[in-house]
Amino acid sequence: MTMLAFVTGGTGFIGANLVRLLLEQGYTVRALVRPNRPLDNLHGLPIEIVKGDLNHPNLSEQMQGCQVLFHVAALYSLWQKDRDNLYRCNVLGTRNILAAARKAGIRRTVYTSSVAAIGVCDPPSSVNESYQSPVEKLIGDYKKSKYWAEQEARKAVQLGQDVVIVNPSTPIGLYDLKPTPTGDLIVRFLRRQMPVYVNTGLNVIDVRDVACGHLLALEKGKTGERYILGHQNMTLKQILDELSQITGIPAPTSQIPSWIPLSVAWLDEKILTPLGKSPSVPLDGVRMSTQLMFYDASKAVRELGLPQSSIHTALQDAVKWFQKELPYS
Repeated sequence: MTMLAFVTGGTGFIGANLVRLLLEQGYTVRALVRPNRPLDNLHGLPIEIVKGDLNHPNLSEQMQGCQVLFHVAALYSLWQKDRDNLYRCNVLGTRNILAAARKAGIRRTVYTSSVAAIGVCDPPSSVNESYQSPVEKLIGDYKKSKYWAEQEARKAVQLGQDVVIVNPSTPIGLYDLKPTPTGDLIVRFLRRQMPVYVNTGLNVIDVRDVACGHLLALEKGKTGERYILGHQNMTLKQILDELSQITGIPAPTSQIPSWIPLSVAWLDEKILTPLGKSPSVPLDGVRMSTQLMFYDASKAVRELGLPQSSIHTALQDAVKWFQKELPYS
C-alpha cells in the first residue's frame, strides 16, 4: 500500500527537496500551499496540491486519507516588525496543524524545528540536543517563535501524539528560491558584493541530507525526541574560501569588527523604518552573526543514519543552481 504524506512548506527550500525525496521513495504527496504562493519549486511534480493556511479551521479535512505528516512550513523573518506574524504562523500554526493531525488520525508526524530553537552556549562550543538556551537569551523573535513552536510539539506528545522533532542547522543546495540568509550570502559572493567579512560561524549541511533526515526520523526516530540535522562546523571565512575555490572569485581578506555592521543595522532599522523606508539589513540578523552557531549532529548520525555528504559538493551545486536561476550582472 502506498503511503500518503501530507507536507506543509513544500514550496520552500527544505520542503521542495523533501517532496522530491518522498516521490523517489514511492510516497504519494499532498502538499498544503498558501493561496497565491508561487509554485515554482513544485512545478511539474506529480503531487496533489491543496490551498490553505496553517491556521485554517478545516485543516483536518484536507488531511483525510493521509497516514503521515511532515510539518516543515514556517515563517522566516529577522525583521522586528514581523513579531506578531511569527507567533501566529509558527506557534499558533503549529498548534493548529498538530490538533488537526490528531483529528484526522495521522499516525506519525515529523515536525521541523530548527537549531534556532536550541540556541548557543556561552562560552561558545558545539552544542547537542540536550542543551537548551534560556528562551530570553535567544536572539530575535524568529528564534523565540521556533522555541515556542517546539513546545507545542512537546505538548502534543504529552497528549499521546506520535511526533518526532528535527532541528536542521544551515542547509545548502538546490531550490533555495527565496533565498535563505546562507543562500543570500552565496548570491552576494557571486555578485562580488562581499568586500569584507565578520568573525562568525555556522553548522552547514547539504539540504538533500536534511530531507533524508526527515524521512529517517519518520522511520527510526523516537517519539518526543529531537534530532539535530547538521554536519560541518565552519567559520564564515572558511565558507567564503570554499566559494572562492569553486568559482575563482577572490574571497574577502579583510575582517571587520562586529560593532560596525551592528551600528549600520541599528541605524537602518530604527531610523529608516519609521520613515517608511525599507531597511537593507535586519538588526536581529546582524546580532545573530556575532555568535558562533556550532552544533553536534552525532545523535542523528548514530541513531538515524543521517548522511554527511560533502559540503564542497553542496556549495558547488548551490552555486550552479543560483547561476542558472538568478541574474548576476
